[in-house]
Amino acid sequence: MRTEDRVSTAAKKSIAVGPVAGDRLPAPPRERKPALAALAALLVLVGALGATILVMRAGDRVEAIRITERVPMGQRIPESAMEPVLVAEDDAVSYVRWEQRGTVMEELRPTTDLVGGTVLVGEMLTGESTLPEGEVMVGVSLQPGQYPTGLEAGDTVAAYWVGDDGPAGETGESGQDGARSGPETLLTDSARVAAIHGDGGGGGNSTLPVTLRVEEAVVSELTSAAAAGDVSLVVVAAPAE
Repeated sequence: MRTEDRVSTAAKKSIAVGPVAGDRLPAPPRERKPALAALAALLVLVGALGATILVMRAGDRVEAIRITERVPMGQRIPESAMEPVLVAEDDAVSYVRWEQRGTVMEELRPTTDLVGGTVLVGEMLTGESTLPEGEVMVGVSLQPGQYPTGLEAGDTVAAYWVGDDGPAGETGESGQDGARSGPETLLTDSARVAAIHGDGGGGGNSTLPVTLRVEEAVVSELTSAAAAGDVSLVVVAAPAE
């Protein structure tokens, strides 16, 4: 009996001290990395700051004027050549506001040739005459064949006298002063198309009134040729500035 009691007691002790089903061994403590935690917090802060700046900039926008088509120097800017565009407000840039377009059309002129996509700033405009000294505006009416298809305001052109009568004093192949039957006479190779009136120069098959900006020295011959309907224009490369 004593032997059985001892065995029974030992078995009970063994069961009592043994591991309980379902218990897990304690996990080792995780190593803390304060540097990574600080970096993550910094990235979150930078992201929030960037988003805040974007929101603030999106709110500080102004409606400026953007040019939609070519406008030569010194010419009026028509309303059809302007459209509104939102730009970020910047005290260092003097944008011309959309609400000022009336003043732009009526009182101001561009100081340089404007191309489509240009956002107007104050330095591009003036209320004074923009014609350089020694230059004038001359109007000519061109017949089909006297101008190239696609002629546009702002183009640099060469103007030729193409009639039977050349400039006064010129001796042609016939040997008579003021008459010629040879090649065309070059009047100027640096005229600028200031404006095209009517339907424009796209078709090349209709009479086209054109305003040219030329040197004063060629005005007499150019106007004489224009009056006779003997002016022909050829688009050339703009002179290097």
